[in-house]
This record gives sequence, structure tokens and C-alpha cells, in this order.
Amino acid sequence: MKAYESLYANFRWQLPPRFNIARACADVWAARARDRVCLIEDRGPAAARTMTYGELAGASRRFAGAMAKTGVGRGDRVAIVLPQSFAAAIAHLGVYRRGAIAVPLAQRFGPEALGYRLAASGARMVVIHAAALATLEAIDAPLPALETVVVVDGDMSSGSGYRDFEAMLAGDEGPDEETATGPDDPAMIIFTSGTTGPPKGALHGHRVLMGHLPGMQFHHEGFPKEGDRLWTPSDWAWAGGLLNALLPSLYFGVPVVFTAARFRAEEAFALMARQKVRNAFLPATALRMLAGVEDRAAFEDLDLRTIGSAGESLPAATYDWARDRLGLTVNEFYGQTECNMVLGSSAAFGVSKGGAIGKPVPGHLVALVDEEGRPVPPGVAGTIAVRAPDPVMFLNYWQDPEATAAKFAGEWLLTGDQATMDEAGYVAFIGRDDDIITSAGYRIGPGDVENCLLSHPAVKLAAVVGKPDPLRTEIVKAYVVLHDPDGADAGLAFEIQHFVRERLSAHEYPRELAFVAEMPLTTSGKIVRRMFREKAAAEAAAGPLGDQAAVVERARVKKPLRDKVNEHG
Repeated sequence: MKAYESLYANFRWQLPPRFNIARACADVWAARARDRVCLIEDRGPAAARTMTYGELAGASRRFAGAMAKTGVGRGDRVAIVLPQSFAAAIAHLGVYRRGAIAVPLAQRFGPEALGYRLAASGARMVVIHAAALATLEAIDAPLPALETVVVVDGDMSSGSGYRDFEAMLAGDEGPDEETATGPDDPAMIIFTSGTTGPPKGALHGHRVLMGHLPGMQFHHEGFPKEGDRLWTPSDWAWAGGLLNALLPSLYFGVPVVFTAARFRAEEAFALMARQKVRNAFLPATALRMLAGVEDRAAFEDLDLRTIGSAGESLPAATYDWARDRLGLTVNEFYGQTECNMVLGSSAAFGVSKGGAIGKPVPGHLVALVDEEGRPVPPGVAGTIAVRAPDPVMFLNYWQDPEATAAKFAGEWLLTGDQATMDEAGYVAFIGRDDDIITSAGYRIGPGDVENCLLSHPAVKLAAVVGKPDPLRTEIVKAYVVLHDPDGADAGLAFEIQHFVRERLSAHEYPRELAFVAEMPLTTSGKIVRRMFREKAAAEAAAGPLGDQAAVVERARVKKPLRDKVNEHG
């Protein structure tokens, strides 16, 4: 405790007048240790490929030079639609080096989602993997700013008019003097997840990397240490994958492991073992999936030192699983696309408490405030707010001054997330303003109900929303994915409802429960509750019998009734 209190009280920011993410993440190490490995591509049990800092610095310089020849200059937006790859790292650093603005976008986006973000950002160039070209070509919306399409791993022999990424890397390195930037110069536009409305482009300066460094050292406990090696399944197009993993690790000289393979729990254990991963950033959804692996042999060869988690509140059962099975305390942390990694836990610094995100990370002033921006007393629910200025804070929403102004109350950036803070300074997450359920006068956060659902052995994933109700204003409705989909029946639904009611309260248990085949997730691994809210609202409008096939309607859960249903089906 003393270590944390002293560190927090004495922390001061000292930002240099000149700073560029590409130079900080590649050139410094290339000059110091050119052959030091910075990226490791896992290609299964048989092979791996590596890239050194010298190679990364040279390739990003050549890409910056090639961009200059196409006319891309300072402030131009360059969309990067690539999976975790050498090409993605090169493209990012090349854009920063050029003084342009990177717009990382997920390869999994469909034409409408991709087109919206390309149009909103006014991207002049897009660097895209060949596997996503069909999506780009299917966009109906006009993209008047887009001039150049650069394709990675594609066949350019057909005369498509697209540029070949590898051919661009064969050119000359760009001149450094054209790319001088300061901390406040724009570096990237990261779109919000769109869980509560249309995605907005959060514009960040080069200082955003520096803003993340204390958080990385805090929740990865002294990062970097000898032998550290980091892996995350999170897409580098998301703030979590890019700013909680890739860029800070490159800055600190820690090799980053990546793979083109999709996340599967058993394979994730194998990857971490063979690549000697010491540090992992695992969103709560990924950790829940790992906890479902029953084969103890999967854990035997691991050499993990730290696990960080963010994106959603970590269920207590998953926290306990990591401690019991992996021998590690998961250090949870919190932030938003606009202002990331401002709250966190660190067992090594004495900041760890089950059910709480943690405390303010050194360097960030965080409080819970009311609607007028006034701090609330301990134990009273309020909006998580971060005081400006802060290096990790966004510059503005891209071309949206009204939304930018609405994000602030005086000097406080309002996250829109509800939480409580105890006397010791620990913050416990409740939910987004939009997610809070108002039922019969009670304000119910979906997180607690979801965590309880996830502790039931049959439940794999869960989403909880409020469904409009004429009597109670809203009722709690749960959408559940099962480990065994064939087990979905009315008896199990009653059992799960009773399970929650016994452990929480009569006003918090889900009065309606629906089994679904899958969860809609953002690229950051968050459940898109908005889609379920819309579904629940449509069901309410359709009447009490609007979804008989999937919903257990308003069951009063009592043990004799549950047993009777189980007995007679």
C-alpha cells in the first residue's frame, strides 16, 4: 500500500517538446541494439518468424518514403485494415513517421461498417489485406477522399490499379526531417466500439503512447523485466490491442508475439507455452474461454508472469480460476477509447481487490462525479471521470465539436460509466449509463447479474439488458449462450433464474431468459448490449407472447416449480 500511495503522490509528467511514436518504438532500439527481436509470428508448432528493430525501422522508413511519393502528407488519414502482422506494425510506424494519421480498422468489418469509417475519417489511402478486398469493393457509400489502395499479400498482376505493399517497401527510405512531430500532433483516429450508438472517431496525439506507459508498468508489475514477452489475441485495430499491447511493448523493447490464427482456448495455451509468453493481455471474454479448458496438461508448460485484462468487468469466478489454476492474480484495468488505462490493479503494488477494477493509475486523476461534474462521496454511485489535461486523453472527436464538448463537464472528461468508490479508493464498476436497468425503483447494473450467470456451470456467455415493462418500467432480461447448446430447455432456464435469485436478490434476477447461439461482439471483445436492448424493446412492443420460442416468460422461480419442470420436461 505504501508503495502505491508514494508512487501515486509523487508521479509527475514530463513530456518532451518533440516526440514521434515511430522513432520511440523503432529508431531508439535500432540505434541501440539493431538485431534485437521485436516481433515474433507464431506459425504453429513447426515454425516461427521474427523481425528485429533494425528491420522494423528500415521498413517503416521505406513505407513512409513510398507514401510521400503518392502524395500522402502530414495530417492525411491512412486506414490500416490488417490482421496482426509484420505489415500492420510497419504500416502503423510508417504513417506516424510520415506525420500522417493512422486509422486502424478491423478486417472483420462488413461493407457498411468499413465504408462508414472510411468516409467519416476521410481516408486518403487504405492499406488492406487481400482477404478483405472484396469487402472494400462491396462498399456502396461514396469515398471521395480515397485515392490509393495498397494491398498486402495480394496478386497485383491483374492490372487492378492497386498498389503492392511489398513493392512499396522496396523503395528508398523517407527523409526524417519531414516527420518532426510533437506530443500534441495528431497520430491516430480510433473509432469507438459503437456499443451505445454510431461509432465516433477519437483523435489522439503522439502523446497517447506516453500516456499508456505508467499503466503498462503498473498492471504488468515492473514491466519490462528480463525475459518479458507479450501476447494478446486482441485486434491491433482496437485501442486495447494497439495501445495496451503492441506500441508500449515496442517502446519498452519487449518482443510481441502474434498469430494469424483465430482465437481458440486450447491453441492459446499451446501458443503461450511454445513462445515462452511471460505477459498476456486477455480481455474478460478470452479469459472466460480459457477457464473452460478442463485439461490440466494445458497449463503445465506455461511461464506466465503477468496477466492484464480489460474491456469488460472480470467475473469473480474467472478471477478465482486464474489464481487457483495459473497461480496468478489477474490485474484488471479500465479505460475508454477516448481516455484509456486510467484505473487499474497491481498485486505487486498492493492494489488488488476482488470485485473492483482497482485504483487510479499513477499519472491520472480519476473521480466519480454527479451530473454537474461534482465529486460524489464514497459509496455513492457516480460517473467515472478523468481530469484534463492528461496525456492519454483524446484531442477531440474527429470533425465533431458538439460531441467533444458534450464529453466534458468543466475539467472532467465524463466516461458515461457508472461506478462506486469505497473509502480506500477502490472503484467497482456498475455499468454504462445506457446499460443501467431501472426496475420497480431499483437501479440495477448488468455486470453483477452477468457475473452471477457466468458462475453457473452451464453458462458460457451472458448479456443482461432492461426490457420495457408497463408495471416495473423495465425488467431484467438475460440472453445466454450455453456450453452445451443441446441442453437448452425450459427446465434449465428456470434453474438458472433460480440460481441468480438465490445469490443476488428478487429484484435483480432475470425475469425473462432467452438462449441464443452466439453473442454479438465488438472487435474489442465487448458484448454489444445495444443489439439486445433493441431486440428486447421489439419483443415488448410485440406483446407478452412475442417471443415464445426463445423466452421463458415471467416465471416466478421457486424450487418446487423448478423440480417439477425438470421432472416432467
